[in-house]
Amino acid sequence: MTRSQMRGDPAVDEYPAGVSPSSLALLRELRQTIHAIVPEVEECISYRMPAFRHRRRIIAGFQATSKGCSYYPFSGTTLATLARDLDGYSQTKSALHFDKPLPASLIRKLLETRIAEGK
Repeated sequence: MTRSQMRGDPAVDEYPAGVSPSSLALLRELRQTIHAIVPEVEECISYRMPAFRHRRRIIAGFQATSKGCSYYPFSGTTLATLARDLDGYSQTKSALHFDKPLPASLIRKLLETRIAEGK
């Protein structure tokens, strides 16, 4: 997917400054996968991180950390709902941590679950 095909926010393009090359590659892949799964998603910055808005609700976000990357569903229940699918990943109540590419099938489940919550 090219940049012109994504409904992007220039601030999201600027976010990677200072991110390690390996984390940058992971985040770029995640960004493209989110756009492929939910083509109408819009990018924005929320809580100082790149985020994705669907029908005026934030449904996902990501951030690079010193230990790798984190995916945020912007929901207190999405990760709990998908607990069995997240076995083997480090996480908190609000973030899924990863240091290798997240499978597209998992990203799809995360997004679909978050969208279905309707909150």
